[in-house]
Amino acid sequence: MKLLIVSHVVHYKSSDGYYAYSPYAKEIELWAELFADVTIAAPCRAEEPPADTCRIARANVRVAPQKEVGGESFAAKTGIAMALPQMTFDLIREMWKADAIHVRCPGNLGVLGVLLAPFFSRCLIAKYAGQWNGYPGEEWTVSLQRRVLRSNWWRGPVTVYGKNPEDPAHVVNFFSSMFSGDQLSRARASVMSKRANPVPTVAFCGRLSRAKNVDVLLRAIAELKSEGIKLNGVVVGDGPERDSLRSLATELGVADQVEFTGAIAPERIPDVLERSDMLVLASLSEGWPKSIAEAMAFGLVCIGSDLGLIRAFLGEGRGLTVKPGDVKELTDALRKVVSAPEEYETMRLRAAEWAQSYSLENLRESLRNLMAESWHLSERHFLARGEAAETR
Repeated sequence: MKLLIVSHVVHYKSSDGYYAYSPYAKEIELWAELFADVTIAAPCRAEEPPADTCRIARANVRVAPQKEVGGESFAAKTGIAMALPQMTFDLIREMWKADAIHVRCPGNLGVLGVLLAPFFSRCLIAKYAGQWNGYPGEEWTVSLQRRVLRSNWWRGPVTVYGKNPEDPAHVVNFFSSMFSGDQLSRARASVMSKRANPVPTVAFCGRLSRAKNVDVLLRAIAELKSEGIKLNGVVVGDGPERDSLRSLATELGVADQVEFTGAIAPERIPDVLERSDMLVLASLSEGWPKSIAEAMAFGLVCIGSDLGLIRAFLGEGRGLTVKPGDVKELTDALRKVVSAPEEYETMRLRAAEWAQSYSLENLRESLRNLMAESWHLSERHFLARGEAAETR
């Protein structure tokens, strides 16, 4: 079968293939292990890939470049409107060729994808990677995509992170993953050998955007320092807030306690988790919080926002939650863990056992089963296990 993936994610064309944001690239490789031919309709730049990307290492994947649009200004919105006819034509041209269509939302191309795809295929599947129950201040196009995906217009499964009781049957709770079975074996070994550091280390892994509230973590570290409690931090990732966060760390007097690694390759993430004791992800909104799942697998005590799937991840004694943006609550939570780490031993073991069930291999087979059942197809329509296209 030929699969078309409609995605707003920016891809990069290099001499050795296509690159994209690392977690996304690893997931695309799973789709390429299920379909003989995969075309991605997405923006594509002919430039050096950023450090937080990795190569999509499958020979049966190509990118059909789509116009890159977006932005909050009036000029940007006008540009989107003017580009709409060409974007529609380009997307239709690719949909004609596909046997199955996978639309990834939310995003500018996602809007067109969910509206157009039902005209061209009966084999449809969508992924909504954002916070499915919405959040204050979101754009109307984002809520529009959810309404269309919930409606009878979308005749295929919609995988979401946190289904609501009132959602129709074709909306299904799903999971994501970044770690392979081998990496999870490493995580299990790390959990059993982990010992608390003399000076505890708290990690953050993700994009350095304002919504992630990394500044709140820095302020909490500074508050604990003023109380005589030493806590080191490691901030993994890159983004628009990088320079301002570095400046804030200096201003707060904790620059010597906080390491900013910048974007690192996904295979280096376990190195960071093995040397850390805690992870904080207290952002304003999240879909599937990968960094929390990964940290849980490595036996870290995780502190996350009291919202969405984070609440479910860390419920039942698997972690701690705080109000996003609340420096006092986060400081209190960190103080408790740092002051008595032995009291959280059961918590981290319970978290590790739960998170280690989510592997890339399990995700691939869950997708295969979902599509075969929803599309009333036998498994022979997909690539057989172990028959994945050769790596580039």
